Amino acid sequence: MKKYLPLAFALLLALASVSLAQTATPSPSPSPKPKPAMSKAQIQKSLIASEKKLWEAWKNKDAKPFKATLAADSIMVGEDGIADKETAVKGITSMDCNIKSYTLSDFKVALANPSVALIAYKGTVDGTCAGTAVPPVWASSVYVNRGGKWFAFSHQESNAK
Repeated sequence: MKKYLPLAFALLLALASVSLAQTATPSPSPSPKPKPAMSKAQIQKSLIASEKKLWEAWKNKDAKPFKATLAADSIMVGEDGIADKETAVKGITSMDCNIKSYTLSDFKVALANPSVALIAYKGTVDGTCAGTAVPPVWASSVYVNRGGKWFAFSHQESNAK
């Protein structure tokens, strides 16, 4: 093993010399400047706004924001079980709910890394689904940043006491 180490080092040195000796060719056009990264506060504000937009769409039985915001491989967990994006979107327009208003509060946002965030909060609803009052819930959503855009990847709710 020791006798191959100088050979490997010499090969690495030779490759480095060759790559440094090559002249760089100019690119045909300068690439666009990348967007500056969002601050943590900007990400939090954006995700809370997105979550509020989805609740408003749920209230109005509008599937369009869900189609645009849910990740293609998203997973939703609720009292009816586990749903993928297609099932969740279909459920928005076919649900038997009459929502007068809702309030979202107690937001907490945590970044697992620059591309994954968890948002948790309390939702209180004035309305009914299938003739039964909608209970207050503790909710959480996981968002993923793909290609510079945040998508809702998962959502789960638990009845609040």
